Amino acid sequence: MKITVQSSKSVKPVYDSYCGRRSSVASFATADFVPLTAFDKVTVDVYISGIYFFRPPAPPSSAMEAGLAKALAEYREWAGRLGVDATSGNRGILLNDAGARFVEAAADVALDSVMPWEPTPETTSLHPNGDGDVADELMLLQFTRFACGDLGLGITAHHLVGDGPAVRSFVVAWGQATRGATVDPVPVHDRVSFFVPRDPPRVEFEPGTGNTSTGGQEVVVHRAHFSREMISELRSRASAGGTSRPYTTLQCLVAYLWQCITKARRIGTDSTATELHIAVNGRMRMRRPRVPHAYTGNAVLWARPTATAGDLVAMLLRQVAELISQEVSRIDDGYFRSFIDFASSGAVENEQLVPTADPSETAKSPHVAVYSVLRSPFHEVDFGAGSGKLFFFMPSYVPVEGLVVVVPSFCNDGSIDAYVSLFSHTVDDFKTCCYYSLAAAGEARL
Repeated sequence: MKITVQSSKSVKPVYDSYCGRRSSVASFATADFVPLTAFDKVTVDVYISGIYFFRPPAPPSSAMEAGLAKALAEYREWAGRLGVDATSGNRGILLNDAGARFVEAAADVALDSVMPWEPTPETTSLHPNGDGDVADELMLLQFTRFACGDLGLGITAHHLVGDGPAVRSFVVAWGQATRGATVDPVPVHDRVSFFVPRDPPRVEFEPGTGNTSTGGQEVVVHRAHFSREMISELRSRASAGGTSRPYTTLQCLVAYLWQCITKARRIGTDSTATELHIAVNGRMRMRRPRVPHAYTGNAVLWARPTATAGDLVAMLLRQVAELISQEVSRIDDGYFRSFIDFASSGAVENEQLVPTADPSETAKSPHVAVYSVLRSPFHEVDFGAGSGKLFFFMPSYVPVEGLVVVVPSFCNDGSIDAYVSLFSHTVDDFKTCCYYSLAAAGEARL
């Protein structure tokens, strides 16, 4: 597959009135510089990428560009730049309207000829990479037309500015602006009032510890497909023996993947501790005050269920699911508030603590990190009447061993795909574990 870049330009916000409403830029008040919050600072200091695929007809690039300019007027931080406040020395977002990168490209193959796609280094050609001459831009977008008329929309965004839910909300707003609709919900940019420390502060939980694993081997991203029948089998196993409450689909699936990855790494009889790092969205947990779903920054912390590798693989699936459920439940409003109090206490500076998310990390073994987009509003992504429907979303290639991204399957039948990053020499063992463990259900296909 050959990708040819046809144009690349910086698109700046356009502040005008459309659909009877002015841009929400006023919600930034008068600030030209927005300091990063504790949740922004604790996340990984890298660009994150995802790729959306649409069937034809695709909207013209001129409409996409015009919609982008309007969406950036609503989400002004994505047209800004990272900077440092001269007075306080704090990092933040400079709201200078410098623009986002908009790239048009063409592929010389039909999309179906390369589907289903598994992330490889070649995948990165479908989105800007956030390096080189455009390294200071915070949002980079690539519009790739395939020979069949299908469209790939690659999004690259700086993680310090916003998390996955924030980026996906922007994509929904971009579609609304492109088709002339009012951006709804109105984005919430306030990075101060939701995260005020308590008086007096109460640090009730120990902050998470970082992982220092490294690796120099080849990382392969394997797409593990779980049909509805396979998911039903996992949920049945997790509920065997009776539970006080049913576990979620994600908890059952992740419990299974954690066990299979640990076995594939051949540490299943070891006393080494293994942690599952699972992202928990504060928009769903924080109560006093609530953080709106339309909040545009980072609002994620991590649950860290832990077991020795030997104990983990010996557990019944319901025991692993219960371990995960208990730890995720623990990341509640009090946990988030305790983190805010800790981050504001001066301990970070005094003890010279660093974020647990390390951008130089290439291996998480013996741990596993999971990100899920199962509840993301993909059905709301719409770039205009007559344009094709979004039918598939996938993460890009990220060579970090132990990273798992869970997404709705491109089959669009209720099945799930898990993109599992492993060292190449463990992939076959991982497949074998998954296949034989679910063979009784008659639906194991990886």
